[in-house]
Amino acid sequence: MYAEADRLLARLNVKHSSKTPLGELSLGEQQMVEIAKALSFESKVIIMDEPTDALTDTETESLFSVINELREQGCGIVYISHRLKEIFEICDDITVLRDGKFIGQRTVAETDEDLLIEMMVGRKLDEQYPRIDAVHGKTSLEVKNLSGPGVDDVSFTLDQGEILGISGLMGAGRTELMKIIYGARKRESGSVILNGKTINPTSPQDGLANGIAYISEDRKGDGLVLGLSVKENMSLCALEQLSKGAQIQHSEEVIAVEDFIKLFNIKTPSRDQIIGNLSGGNQQKVAIAKG
Repeated sequence: MYAEADRLLARLNVKHSSKTPLGELSLGEQQMVEIAKALSFESKVIIMDEPTDALTDTETESLFSVINELREQGCGIVYISHRLKEIFEICDDITVLRDGKFIGQRTVAETDEDLLIEMMVGRKLDEQYPRIDAVHGKTSLEVKNLSGPGVDDVSFTLDQGEILGISGLMGAGRTELMKIIYGARKRESGSVILNGKTINPTSPQDGLANGIAYISEDRKGDGLVLGLSVKENMSLCALEQLSKGAQIQHSEEVIAVEDFIKLFNIKTPSRDQIIGNLSGGNQQKVAIAKG
């Protein structure tokens, strides 16, 4: 059993033994193990629902290599993705859904990116990513020589009105850096200055108290309580603001939740729907609203 599992993992370029506890693997590696599990059934049809969501470019190349092998062996693949580049790279036919309704089907050969976007959103987009000139304000966040588990001597500044991008491969320390700033991981050295004041959050509660919200890449593991409703998840971090004494002001909670459902266009039957029943995209919208 272990020999076959190791063979499948090697096929996907996963360097760990099949005996390694899954919790010790990164999110991307866990995703590759899930893909290996699907391959172990030797199925004739495999449905892959956003399989590269947490994968590095190298891991994605390994997955695509396996997909091409499976196609040559006569296996059918249903590949679900929001990444248009992947659709044109790996797929033969395209089916577009919008709000749960069938919009159209085409071959990749007769489709370009502009047409695909038009089918997805229901209208033409003249500019996909228009340049917006933003006026920077004062420095709101300054990180100096920050170090901790997985992070070594990181410094940067963030101005009011600025969007700062943090990039890197899986394991580069992006998530660890943000969790240290938020207080979810231990800081070993360095300083965090927020609006001119040095802060030292040692827990997520401290981070929230200082006005820092963290939206995790792993919404199921870190971001949401899947057994609770949309309303309960969305208001979870704001219960103090929505309460008087020990009593939650439910009318105010409902108003705030309904406003966010409209603002983020969250597709849910009601605010009381169990969030685990929502699609991944709508779960992520709730996670952002909660933050």
